[in-house]
Amino acid sequence: MTTYNSIGKSLPRVDARGKVTGETPYAGDLSMPGMLHMKVLFAGRPHARIKSIDTRRAEAAPGVVAVFTAKDVPVNEYGLQWQDQPVLCGPGSSKPGADVVRFVGDQVAVVVAESEAQAAAAVKLIEVEYEDLPVVTDPLEAMKPGAPRVHEEIGDSNICVHYKIRKGNVDEAFAKADVIVESEYRTPVQEHAYLQPEAGLAYIDDEGRITVVCGGQWTHEDREQIAHALGLPEDHVRVIYPAIGGAFGGREDMSVQIILALAAWKLRKPVRIIWSRQESIIGHGKRHAVILRAKWGATKDGKVIAIENEIIGDGGAYMYTTNKVLGNSTITSTGPYFIPNVKTDVYGVYTNNVPGAAFRGFGAPQALFMAEMQMNKLAEKLGMDPVEFRLKNALKDGDTMGVGTPSPSPVSVIQCIEAAREKFGWKEGKRKEKGNGSHLKRGRGFAAGFKNIGFSFGYQENCWAKIELRGKAEVDEAILYHASAEVGQGTHTVMTQMAAEALGLPLEKVRLVASDTAVTGNSGSVSASRMTFMSGNAIRGAAEVALRKWKAEERPAVGEFKYLAPRTTNFEPETGYSTPNFAYAWVAQAAEVEVDTETGHVRVLRFVSADDVGQAINPALVQGQVEGAVVQAQGYAIQEEYKTKDGYVLTDQLSTYLIPTVLDIPEKVETVLVEVRDPNGPWGARGVGELPYLPVAPAIAAAIHDATGVWINEFPFTPERVLRALGKI
Repeated sequence: MTTYNSIGKSLPRVDARGKVTGETPYAGDLSMPGMLHMKVLFAGRPHARIKSIDTRRAEAAPGVVAVFTAKDVPVNEYGLQWQDQPVLCGPGSSKPGADVVRFVGDQVAVVVAESEAQAAAAVKLIEVEYEDLPVVTDPLEAMKPGAPRVHEEIGDSNICVHYKIRKGNVDEAFAKADVIVESEYRTPVQEHAYLQPEAGLAYIDDEGRITVVCGGQWTHEDREQIAHALGLPEDHVRVIYPAIGGAFGGREDMSVQIILALAAWKLRKPVRIIWSRQESIIGHGKRHAVILRAKWGATKDGKVIAIENEIIGDGGAYMYTTNKVLGNSTITSTGPYFIPNVKTDVYGVYTNNVPGAAFRGFGAPQALFMAEMQMNKLAEKLGMDPVEFRLKNALKDGDTMGVGTPSPSPVSVIQCIEAAREKFGWKEGKRKEKGNGSHLKRGRGFAAGFKNIGFSFGYQENCWAKIELRGKAEVDEAILYHASAEVGQGTHTVMTQMAAEALGLPLEKVRLVASDTAVTGNSGSVSASRMTFMSGNAIRGAAEVALRKWKAEERPAVGEFKYLAPRTTNFEPETGYSTPNFAYAWVAQAAEVEVDTETGHVRVLRFVSADDVGQAINPALVQGQVEGAVVQAQGYAIQEEYKTKDGYVLTDQLSTYLIPTVLDIPEKVETVLVEVRDPNGPWGARGVGELPYLPVAPAIAAAIHDATGVWINEFPFTPERVLRALGKI
């Protein structure tokens, strides 16, 4: 095994001291002299046309400096994929349909005042005349031809996405199957619940640029959307990321950035906003709720030969990233297995719910819940051990995936399955119950999964980096410039380690300048588990250029490099045939749970996660990612119940939307690093941010079944749902 100076070592995080001491400022900590404060008037209703807005009383209120509505936004539209969302909803905008609110969190007006309290008071004085419109919140109903339309101005139905896979001959294969399992599954909405709600500060910088300091995941994309909405060239806008208190995909889509920029631009003064937790929960996207219907067939010797899937994702009021999320659901809907015959249809549907958004796993947790439940049910029906059944069907190098092409990365799912089985002690059997006839029942479950690394579907994935070497005879300092966001996962630490390794320097000589569009090129989003892979390759390229110039005695020696990942292709519309990604990573997990059959409570006793990270750049950070993902996914699987009624959010506080506390997390989480190097990854690294999240829910579901004998096809596995499955309520 190769020995490195910085790579593979659990070095301290570069941002640790500032965060631990409280010295590091987050967006809500920012202030400037003469700063004004902003509050938003949200629609508060799921579907209505705004007939008129009267802001006169608000404008006359104490301390109010300005009130902005739709007529004040030059190009009143934005969106990461489709520009289908108004910045502010209401009359007076050139955008068709901008006078309609489509979910409770649509923004109608903003008040800027001398204090936050004054702004909040003035918001209540704005008078809005609404004409309520028919509300559609069930995606199955929304798909019907006569359903109320969410976007009359877009297309001819509420179906905004439809992907297909047609591989082999499903009908012939089902005729040859010895066992068939058919089920319908439902996966829930999940709230990101990051510690830091949406917040930011905007001002005009010394060069006259509108500067927005706000948490996000892609500085340059944020800049592009702000500039578009304001009708300005991009170089008139600057985006800076301060410390960011969590993201998990939830900061990919805009929240307060454009309205902050609008106010600072119009007023030429600094403006700050901090959302409350309630505003965050109603006003920003969530994990997609998904309905999944599956019919899978296998032969008596344990080979899965045919699957037919239908997946329906609730996109909510706007596109956000629904097309990409459901593209990922399409790819992962076959699980990490070789299936010769596949028929899959995947739909995204507009409704009047809070928009479905990017969330850790990006469509794979939903699809893999279905796939892994089907695998466990088939194994049971065949009388086979679920781990052995998976090993019989697991993808190997050269096998075609559901999309008809092999994985471009080394396929290591078998190594992951074997590693998880060994670490868990699967062959040893489950531990005994607590006494004969106890109401506490223990069970074990197993699941596996995979996910892409990097952007996909034909997009030319790229990442920029610059390194500046300073000194005379020897390098005194290396400055790494990179736009990557640090959302708590340790990206900045890993990038610094990779730069030190590439330059042959000690870590303390490398300084990072990050997340500022004024001084960095475009590095892409911190999403898709891509940043270690992409930034590492960009850093290696920049280091090579800088070192070459250093040897030629340039002082300072500056190297820039833009890494281009291998090309990908989009789905062929009728068959899904494609090479949609340039790299994949693989995972297998085992869970042990205890179910109280009297109360319905599920407790995770032990969890093992074996993840192929290619090369762990910083093993301690990888372990942190695994443990955090397992806890977050356990919340998704067991506790977090997001409730709505007729488009209104009922669980709009953390007192009603419950996330795991330290008393709820698994008693033991064990991480197994599987390191099968990716030939295109920097030092062989793949990504790990999303991977350990993916199959947690089906592993827990299988363990509940092992403990109780019942399959529960919808989660979260709350006490009420467990007791109902047991026939006790």
